[in-house]
Amino acid sequence: MIRPHHFTPNAETALDNHFQTHTASDASSMAQAAHAEVTRAAEALQAVGVHVHLFDDEGTDTPDSVFPNNWFSTHSGGHVAVYPMYSPNRRGERRQDVLEMLKRDYRVQDIIDYSGLEQDNLFLEGTGAMVIDHLERVAYAARSKRTSEILLERFCTHFNYEPVVFDAVDANGKPIYHTNVLMCIGTDFAMIGLDSIPDAPRRREVAERLRRGERDIIELSHAQIADFAGNAIELQGRDGLVLALSSRALRSLDAEQRETLESHVSLLPLDIPTIEHAGGSVRCMIAGLHLSARTPQTA
Repeated sequence: MIRPHHFTPNAETALDNHFQTHTASDASSMAQAAHAEVTRAAEALQAVGVHVHLFDDEGTDTPDSVFPNNWFSTHSGGHVAVYPMYSPNRRGERRQDVLEMLKRDYRVQDIIDYSGLEQDNLFLEGTGAMVIDHLERVAYAARSKRTSEILLERFCTHFNYEPVVFDAVDANGKPIYHTNVLMCIGTDFAMIGLDSIPDAPRRREVAERLRRGERDIIELSHAQIADFAGNAIELQGRDGLVLALSSRALRSLDAEQRETLESHVSLLPLDIPTIEHAGGSVRCMIAGLHLSARTPQTA
């Protein structure tokens, strides 16, 4: 996780991220609120036994640094990927100290760096652009400016995933900028806004591919997607699996959806209203680690 000291919604990304919202808060109070939200979120995760690496960003040129899942991902077997970013002011989010920590604390076999492909206008913004099913070895991706199908194919070849690509739009018919806004895949469940996939045959194919994993499928409405219900992440806690999601996202779920989720995971709502103004939520804030630790870890 990255704790920003100068958080602000990113004007560059607002052009295609229609989940961003304007706020009347002044820059200083917004930055302080975001700093506090990340601090509390990290503490809440640690309290349930999730091991958190928290880095600070004191820079002023990286407004979206709170969303590190877009610039790197980790994979079992010791593999790490570094990604090309669509917006020029997001490219400074890549941090060598984070990669050095991974190599120091985890068994890293290789780091595949795709970031040089920015020069060729090829972009793939990590586990924002892709929602990865680590069990079935599938990478789901909604088409957007931030998801190059050419690079997705290359990634899937390198990391041994099956690509599943589709178009996705919000309630107003505008393309959804990141796949992880509309879907979340856990061990025994998947949440997805199927209505966001306008092509009916493709919608059925995506649903059928998800069901092959014998998961409970929880369908999300456009309104729930807008409240970031799909932007959640399953994590390993001290006493079992935890689903981290925002308080706003949890409020949007109905009783049946909550009951289904609670049959598989403990729900951990995190209060991050300031950060959600930037058009991302809890899933975007967490770069998950799928590497083997060199030594046993405690939260």
